[in-house]
Amino acid sequence: MKGILCQFGLAEENFQVKPFGSGLINSTWQVADRAGIPKYILQKINQDIFKQPGDIAFNIRLLDNYLKQSFPDYLFVSPFVTTTGDELVRIDNGFYRMFPFVDNSHTVDVVEKPQQAYEAARQFGKFTRLLSGFDAGQLKITLPDFHNLTLRYQQFELALKAGNPERIGQSKDLIASIKLNKRIVDKYETCKEQFTSRVTHHDTKISNVLFNAENNGLCVIDLDTVMPGYFISDVGDMMRTYLCPVSEEEKDFSKIIIRKEFYDAIKDGYLSEMGEALTEIEKQYFNYAGEFMIYMQALRFLTDHLNNDVYYGAKYEEHNFVRAGNQLALLQQLQKFITG
Repeated sequence: MKGILCQFGLAEENFQVKPFGSGLINSTWQVADRAGIPKYILQKINQDIFKQPGDIAFNIRLLDNYLKQSFPDYLFVSPFVTTTGDELVRIDNGFYRMFPFVDNSHTVDVVEKPQQAYEAARQFGKFTRLLSGFDAGQLKITLPDFHNLTLRYQQFELALKAGNPERIGQSKDLIASIKLNKRIVDKYETCKEQFTSRVTHHDTKISNVLFNAENNGLCVIDLDTVMPGYFISDVGDMMRTYLCPVSEEEKDFSKIIIRKEFYDAIKDGYLSEMGEALTEIEKQYFNYAGEFMIYMQALRFLTDHLNNDVYYGAKYEEHNFVRAGNQLALLQQLQKFITG
């Protein structure tokens, strides 16, 4: 770490560096002073996922400049520049960046209270609303086709032709359920024609929101996936990860339910900021956002299972098979909830 800290003008002997957080993509460390008080967050960007780290730095710089000029009171956690004016440090083919540690802030890994869901939804809505005057087309695409549901379905169809025959046979019920819900893909194509492209976070899990000591939302963080997109990506990901008390790893599908109070919290929180920004057509697709994201994740898990776990990997033989079944069960519960 000595060479990295040095490039940010920090002397190694004055700081303690230790792993931090629960993120699964980038490697993250907390940099504290000699008294143990957190001062900075250091990250190494995962280039297996983000092929062009410079594009992420470019996007954050554009957004930072816009928000500082247009909304100077908004808390936007942008990275420091090095002593030579760079946003990234490259050492041993790895790219590192450093952020300030926001005092008296914390993150939440699992949504446990409706108020947390409300605050998170409000913060993600606020982020997009404040950037409504920014031309989203200026942003680099850091993850091409990340939420392209049509492409995900095409990849699923290829897996049915070229995937593991034994796994295809084992998955016939899940495959049938995927095909039965293909209207969700068709609807997505309609959305692309009717929706407004906006600055979209694309990864709205609860851990990407900073809270203060009173558990009020401060701002959103982890901006690597910020790209032009549609509101259904952000709302859908919140529904997928906030509505159910168990995660996509749960094997007991009887535990998969929709918690109405969390649905209400997401809707109230997001629309408190974005209610006037969304078009009337977009508002009609609010519930579809959950179907869109849950279905896409089921598609991706099942496709990976049929392709022998080449993308997500697997901790046990049927890991992605279980995840796909879990998400399809969640989709069914959401559809029941929507129809009453």
